[in-house]
This record gives sequence, structure tokens and C-alpha cells, in this order.
Amino acid sequence: MPTPAATPDPARTGRIQDLPKAHLHLHFTGSMRLATLHELAEKHRLRLPDALKQGGWPPKLSGRDERGWFRFQRLYDAARACVRDESDVRRIVREAAEDDVAEGSRWLEIQIDPTSYAGGLGGITPVLQIVLDEARHASTDLPIGVGVIVAASRIRHPMDARALARLAAHHAGDGAGQVLGFGLSNDERRGVTSEFAPAFAIAREAGLGSVPHAGELLGPQSVSETLDSLAPDRLGHGVRSVESDSVLARVVDSGVALEVCPTSNVALGVYATPDHVPLRRLVDAGARVALGADDPLLFGRRLADQYTLAHDILDFDDAALAKLARSSFDASFAPADVRAAADHDIDTWLASRQAPDEDAAQDQD
Repeated sequence: MPTPAATPDPARTGRIQDLPKAHLHLHFTGSMRLATLHELAEKHRLRLPDALKQGGWPPKLSGRDERGWFRFQRLYDAARACVRDESDVRRIVREAAEDDVAEGSRWLEIQIDPTSYAGGLGGITPVLQIVLDEARHASTDLPIGVGVIVAASRIRHPMDARALARLAAHHAGDGAGQVLGFGLSNDERRGVTSEFAPAFAIAREAGLGSVPHAGELLGPQSVSETLDSLAPDRLGHGVRSVESDSVLARVVDSGVALEVCPTSNVALGVYATPDHVPLRRLVDAGARVALGADDPLLFGRRLADQYTLAHDILDFDDAALAKLARSSFDASFAPADVRAAADHDIDTWLASRQAPDEDAAQDQD
């Protein structure tokens, strides 16, 4: 079930929102505001499931079995069906950037499978071009850089993944408004990981990062197979690598970063409650970690909520939160100047948090 909301603490909320962050795990449709979904459904005269209406949101979900995943996918598909034209695509990209800015994000890598929207927009190429164009505009208009991850789907044929990899490679770059990486998403239990290796080879040859999902719905064996086959720079989730000391050690030693999405893990039943999410163990083992929101539309929690959970439930203090934020930039494909500026501002944030304690100690003396 979704993570219960804690009583808001304005001082804490403001503190976490002020912390500079990079957001590396956010899906295009799943980034939508609920109000936007309702407006798009009305615009296109589509009926939404009750679970996506105000009274039933956020939906109760599970990904632990076929039936639970089918319900999750049905709701996701219902939301995706509301994205019909160019203005819809632009709105979602722009609002995702705006929402991230409001939560202290300086850099966003939004993930999309263009195939899902190709029918109404003339093919996968126009879809990606619209996303990239709006990402460039948002990066110019807002205090955030927006890059794009093109992701293939495990439920489609590996040849489709190769077509997407070639498209991604054609638009490859190293800054905002460009394709930065190539991913693999959807139900981890579907498809054969090694069969997607040729697609990742195409992307890697073009200089794109490798960012497949692994180690959420399946355990450490899935992580090992992905490390062997797809040479990832980051893993979407990867949390279940903790179930094997050897696999976790391999993740740490390889420097592969993990995009950990705590509220997603709980909502999909990977962990029963937030305190079971193994974020602390991953960090203590030396893993590179970047917190992400995954699909806020379905899980009801955005980026800052992941940091709040780490603080309130997993006992990460300000220094540990700053380390997580710094790690998110280190694991990103952001340009060097963006990462350097964020590193400086994270130091400033942490110093501002420690200063009151020092002043109080002097007053007591």
C-alpha cells in the first residue's frame, strides 16, 4: 500500500526542498500531475478508472504477482492513453521540470519509450523530437537541466529495442535537451535480458549511458544477469542486490549506481513498509545511490518525499542527506559545470544546517 503521509513539518520540508538534487529515475507518463491527467482525459473525452480519480487516489497497488502487475499496468496504460497530441507531450515534460524545480532538483533525466505514443504523433521519431525540443525549452526557461533517457520495453521484441537504440543514438548528446542514456523497463520478469544486449551495444557505441531496470521485482540473479549482459552505468532500482553479499559486493566494486525509489518499492509490495527498504544497507556497503520518484502519478510521492522518508524513517541526518544528493549528481549524466555548481551548493546547504547547532553551543558556553 502507498506510504502513509506523515504530519508535515514546514521547517523540515523547506530544508529538504532547498537541498540541491538530481532526479535520475522518473518516467514520462508517471511524472504527470493528477490534475493534468484529469484535464487531458476530459480534453480527449476518455474515461479514467476509479483508482485514478480523486477519491481513489493514490491507488492500492502490488507488483508481486501477475495479477498485481496487470492492475498496475492497466492503470498506467489508462493514463498513457490520455497523451494524444504534441501539446500533451510538451505539457508533461514542462510540468515535470517545474515540479522538480519546486523540490530542489537542478537536473532531471526523464525516461520515455516513444513507441507508446507513436500512433497519434506520426511515429517514434516525432515523439522523441517533441520531447527533446520541450526539454531544451524547459532547460532554458527554468533553473534546471532536462535530459532524456530512451527506454525499450521488456514486453516487446528485442528488435524493437534495436530500433529505439538507433533513434536514441541519432540524438545522442551530453547536455540538456539531448538523449543521454538508453534503458530497459517494464515487468522485469518478462523477456530475456541477454537478448537486449545488441540494442545496448548500439547505444553504447554512440556514447549513451546504459540504465536498465533490474533488481526490484526479481532478486540478485537478475542484477547479475544485467551486469553481465548490458554493462550498466546505473540500475533502475537494484535494491534486491542486498539479498546476496557477493552480488552487492559486485555492484559496489563495479561502481554501478542504483536508482532507489523507496515509495515505489513499498507501493508495489517489494517491501512491506518503508523501514524495510534497504537504503541504509546499500549506502553503508558503499553503493552509489540516487533517490528517485519513479511514477508519482501512481505512487503519490515525488522526489522530495524520498529524502523525507530517508530522514524520518531511515534515520538519515542532514550530512547523510547531503551525501545522497551529492551521489545523485555523481551518478548523473549532467555536464561537469552542473555537477560542480551543485557540489558547491550542497556544501553551502549543509553548512547552513550545521550553523545553528554551533551557535547554540556557543550560547550555552
